[in-house]
Amino acid sequence: MTHKNKVVAVALSGGIDSLVSGYLLKNQYKNIFGIHFINGYENQNPDFSIIEKQLGFPVFCIDLSKEFEQKIVHYFIDTYINGKTPNPCVRCNKEIKFGSLLDHALKMGADYLATGHYARIITQDNNSYLEKGNDPLKDQTYFLAMLSEKQLSKIIFPLSEMTKNDVKKFAASNNLHALSKKESQDICFINDNDFAQFIQKKCDVTPKTGDIKDIDNNIVGRHQGLHKFTIGQRRGINCPAKEPYYVQHIDMKNNILKVCFKKNLLKSTLNFSYITWNESNNLQLSDEKMVIKDIITKIRYSHKGALSTLSLNKTSGELVFDEPQNAITPGQAAVFYKGSRVLGAGIIQ
Repeated sequence: MTHKNKVVAVALSGGIDSLVSGYLLKNQYKNIFGIHFINGYENQNPDFSIIEKQLGFPVFCIDLSKEFEQKIVHYFIDTYINGKTPNPCVRCNKEIKFGSLLDHALKMGADYLATGHYARIITQDNNSYLEKGNDPLKDQTYFLAMLSEKQLSKIIFPLSEMTKNDVKKFAASNNLHALSKKESQDICFINDNDFAQFIQKKCDVTPKTGDIKDIDNNIVGRHQGLHKFTIGQRRGINCPAKEPYYVQHIDMKNNILKVCFKKNLLKSTLNFSYITWNESNNLQLSDEKMVIKDIITKIRYSHKGALSTLSLNKTSGELVFDEPQNAITPGQAAVFYKGSRVLGAGIIQ
């Protein structure tokens, strides 16, 4: 970005990444302000007067608690109750940070919204594309892959050329002190990481017990509620066997938890929908099937990615991995890469 007279809003969480982003940008742009959103689940709101003193520009707090509850928390609960495993961070980036918050920033006079994500935006032929940043250990493109080209065109990622270590050193050398040490990958609205208890309290329902069955349909135990499990999970099954059981399938209709041994979790194909497509060769999705070979697909943030072939149209698609992958999980995002560029993403069905 070279438009120094443009107005930039910096999304500030109170963490070191957004703090360094704000510091970098204040030396590049004449008109800049900070913006922080409240989701309604904070233990306490950070004192942004401290950040204002460090950065030298004002910070405004925006209450997005209603939008967050409706678009993120309800989605999270509904997805789990329907036997799938949601990724609230992927949805929050699309609907809240670069949805509602971006809209607020633009209404306040900003031309761009900047955040402390480790990713890069490339502009070619008047189109904006998402690519991996300079730190492979902190790459956050998986969480950003559902953003549209329109959203990307209004975003700045100041940390794209930096590593996390670079950021820490920069902060120390410039006497910058974060208000929060919590990493952005954490699910911000569940402080104790107890998903099942959170869902149970929100829904105000008593967990329904049911059978645990193996791949041969033998009953091997009882579960205390399907909302406590996700595909590939080992913890909490508590059924003795010659080797550990893992969750293979969640049968909500019949209230059955299907389990298997680890080798039985391997699958080569997946189906997906809710497609975001932002591919560099200007190919437009149509009702006709488009086949793309030799792409790398990630099926969760911690997944290294694997070689695959993609078949898709406007509304849905199928993906075949060259080699079987472990624990393909409905509800998670499948993100498609060609080199460092994000081609698009979909939600696994």
